[in-house]
Amino acid sequence: MPAAVASRYARALAELATRAPAGVEPHRVLEELETVEAALAASAALRHVVLSPAVPAPQKRALIGKLAGRLGLSDLVRRFLLVVIDHRRAALLADIRQAFEALLDERLGLVRVDVTSARELTARQREAVTSGLARLTGKRPRPRFATDAGLIGGVVARVGSTVYDGSVRGQLGVLEKRLAGTRA
Repeated sequence: MPAAVASRYARALAELATRAPAGVEPHRVLEELETVEAALAASAALRHVVLSPAVPAPQKRALIGKLAGRLGLSDLVRRFLLVVIDHRRAALLADIRQAFEALLDERLGLVRVDVTSARELTARQREAVTSGLARLTGKRPRPRFATDAGLIGGVVARVGSTVYDGSVRGQLGVLEKRLAGTRA
């Protein structure tokens, strides 16, 4: 149930953020939501005021107004946060942000890709991986790069539930299965 509610709020925000006269870039909206999420994670007192049902709505609204000013939030995000607070959905903020990010990617023709390599990739290697993934998926990849020394060498890319394993560890695993199959 919380995922469905978060999805509805995310869809509403995506509609507003992707309209032409929104006044703010959709990716900026995402960054601002991440900033609010980080502020809530960093301050137990702030989190308590925003999430507590014992704190009256006018006090929460005033706090959101001050927070929006300090963080430099756009009017769209400020108003959205007020709606979330008024409807007592602040506990779903992280879920709303994640759903909004997925919707935004979908609407803008982007695909999230988790790329793991044995060592840090150079800028040129990152470009090559990104362009290869664009050819494979037919969409513009939005990669997140990470390292895992256990891969030995090569790259593993995860696009949704599909895994492209070009790692040495993966190739050794395939070779091991082939050799085990010929012995049986």
